[in-house]
Amino acid sequence: MRILVIEDEHKIANAVKQGLEHESYAVDVIYNGNEGYDMAVTEEYDVIILDVMLPGVDGIEICKKLRENNIHTPILMLTAKSQIEDKVLGFNSGADDYLTKPFAFAELLVRIKALTRRPQSSAGTILTIADLTLDTTNYEVKRAGQKIRLSNKEYSLLEYLMHHKNQTLTKEQIIHHVWDYDADVLPNSVEVYIRHLRAKIDDPFPKNHLIHTVKGFSGYRLSEEE
Repeated sequence: MRILVIEDEHKIANAVKQGLEHESYAVDVIYNGNEGYDMAVTEEYDVIILDVMLPGVDGIEICKKLRENNIHTPILMLTAKSQIEDKVLGFNSGADDYLTKPFAFAELLVRIKALTRRPQSSAGTILTIADLTLDTTNYEVKRAGQKIRLSNKEYSLLEYLMHHKNQTLTKEQIIHHVWDYDADVLPNSVEVYIRHLRAKIDDPFPKNHLIHTVKGFSGYRLSEEE
């Protein structure tokens, strides 16, 4: 999944980026409001972490403008202010959650997972297709009960495919959600990681391949049927 962090305190922003990348997220960091708003409008993200106090456009105004433009990406607001009225202001601007500085990274991670959890999976954190399961809480992947070890990028790719099972995804869509903005990624990179995934979750189970190439669409689909 891809996350945008708009935070002017470099130490906090970089620590959040490092921590989230360790958890297999793709992360873009912007240090001012104007550029942050532009990125939020032009790129697709699964979550936006937005500081309230920013140089240029502040977080409250960014949140309002995004909602006015029908951009409904979940927004987690960060602020040093803890008063109830400040939180109400943030929620009224369209924020989905609110975290007061200083905060523990573990809490930030829990909030992000709650925001990215789709309604139909709110009772649990396990994504499933056929005999393949992915537990987003402990990052455990199994097929037919057998544990499968994946690299961070392989895990991110599989998680994105499983969140969009039975849908055809282009290489461009995959790049935009699995890699960050500054990553030097070519469509061939997607092919390489798809091959890696197939070697681990499909090749040992030749009777039921799940990752399918959609010819003529330059994309892939995770499904039980061809």
